[in-house]
Amino acid sequence: MSDGLLFSLLLLSLTNLVAFGLFAIDKARARAGQRRIPERTLLTAALFGGPGAWLGQRMLRHKTRKQPFAAWLGLILTIHAFAVLAVAILIWRA
Repeated sequence: MSDGLLFSLLLLSLTNLVAFGLFAIDKARARAGQRRIPERTLLTAALFGGPGAWLGQRMLRHKTRKQPFAAWLGLILTIHAFAVLAVAILIWRA
């Protein structure tokens, strides 16, 4: 495995862990009645770590019905899916 690919996979893993962690922290703060993480921050984390954000939303049952947040997260996940598809096509053609 090349160094660049290894670095990319580590970075992708880290961004997904951060996104999941932010959802978990926000859920804990919501339950405790504390100051919440802004939705913009959660969506930005999802932009870089979409699968982690999706897992955080689903596993923690956090912000699943909140609109327009859920719609924005769905759009971000769709963008991630197309990006994965594009990379797979590029790898397949190489």
